Amino acid sequence: MTAMTDSPDARAVDIRAMPKVDLHCHLIGTVRARTFAELARREGLQLPADPERIFADINSLPPDPELYRNTRIPVPQGRSADEPDISYSLFQASRWVTEVLRSDEDLTRIVYEAFEDAHIQSSTRHLELFFDAVPEHLSSLGYAGSVEAYAEGIRMAERDFGMTGRMIAGIDRSRSGEYALELVREVVANPHEYVAGIGLDNLETAGPPERFVDAYRLAGEAGLGRTAHSSEHAPTAVNTVTCLDVLGCDRIDHGYYVLEDPAVVERVRDEQVAFTVVSTTSRRSWRPWRRASIAAMLDAGLNVIPASDDPGMFPTTLADEYRILSEQIGATASQLRAMAFAGVEAAWLPEAEKAALRHRFAAEFEAAQA
Repeated sequence: MTAMTDSPDARAVDIRAMPKVDLHCHLIGTVRARTFAELARREGLQLPADPERIFADINSLPPDPELYRNTRIPVPQGRSADEPDISYSLFQASRWVTEVLRSDEDLTRIVYEAFEDAHIQSSTRHLELFFDAVPEHLSSLGYAGSVEAYAEGIRMAERDFGMTGRMIAGIDRSRSGEYALELVREVVANPHEYVAGIGLDNLETAGPPERFVDAYRLAGEAGLGRTAHSSEHAPTAVNTVTCLDVLGCDRIDHGYYVLEDPAVVERVRDEQVAFTVVSTTSRRSWRPWRRASIAAMLDAGLNVIPASDDPGMFPTTLADEYRILSEQIGATASQLRAMAFAGVEAAWLPEAEKAALRHRFAAEFEAAQA
């Protein structure tokens, strides 16, 4: 890795090469279009377009604009210039991908490829992947069998790329609190070294955090990490306060609407709550708002850590997210470095592994400065 410079070309190379941690990445959203195409052909799944075209044209429509009047940072109400004529929602694309995953070998493959892409494209050293509940057509594997298939992909990546990795059990917040509790009971009953925690996903407006108190309490008692998508779709800071104080979250995914409440901004700055932020979203019209919000979070001194979210489907890479921070948001080289180290501190790793990762980052940055 070379030292960061003011040259745009050199900066792009340096940002790609600097060591990074990705703590907010959904496994289904990492699947390569060509892998999806191969598996769709194998399963005879009829698609409306080629997978490359589908992924390139993903564009989730924003919710009711009336929810977003008078926010601190204005939310765009119209279409953006780059929206395709025919578009596909992120959820629909994810359902298609899930449908063609039919074996433990498929699960191992997509995990390994997620790590390989993160390693090659972004110099990611540690990756934490959200995985969803086992679909009905993979029920023969069960939870334990699916997790072991994912774990095998991580082991292969650790061997081949020198990375570390963990998995996060995703809770679909559109489901009931009882469903979430049963899911966490299964996670707790089948402990696995590579399953480090739980997280709430899906649209924030589909399920308030209060619904999942019992599930999060059980996860905390079992020593699992806890995170949640919050203040991403609901234009309020209240949900983030609930996630921290009631659910006991160790970090927050997204969190842009904390800016609506100055008192909450002051609190999360003082506590240095880790926010995994993503400048790119399937809601294309919202991308300028996302970037303006992240800029304001940085200006307020919040602990923001870049993430990739659904890199195969947006599409983006973790390096792209750092590049946007540098070139569009104005983050300095020292801020980018601080974000990389903040990712290490927020990672759900045993202290010995975290210390080793911290040492590795320090050595790589020191070598770059030399």
